[in-house]
Amino acid sequence: MTSYLLSLVGGMLIGLSAVMLMILNGRVAGVSGIVGRLAQGLNWQTNAAFVVGLMLGPIVYLLLLGRWPQITITEPLAVIIAAGLLVGFGTRMGSGCTSGHGVVGLARLSPRSFVAVLSFLATGMVTVAVLRSVGL
Repeated sequence: MTSYLLSLVGGMLIGLSAVMLMILNGRVAGVSGIVGRLAQGLNWQTNAAFVVGLMLGPIVYLLLLGRWPQITITEPLAVIIAAGLLVGFGTRMGSGCTSGHGVVGLARLSPRSFVAVLSFLATGMVTVAVLRSVGL
């Protein structure tokens, strides 16, 4: 039950941060767009604050629960880097990421976000099915 509670609280915090960013700055909380604008030096104070807030998450977790979140990475570094580059390419091609389309776009009833989220989910399911069928 505890893992479900932590997931619920995490989801609520993501929603709260998305709402706060929209109300306070009129911006959609799409992480790929925020990181992209930060890399371009655009509105760097707000974008940097958002990214730093994301990176502080594990430290807040440690302070609240007295332990680091457990993360197990079993893939080689080269696979992780390739996956990161593919995700970055996909978010640019899809004009957004799961946070922008999935959290904010669906809440705004955006048809474009609905199609994007369906594409994300379908691609993920096909990828898992193919990788499992070849034994990876």
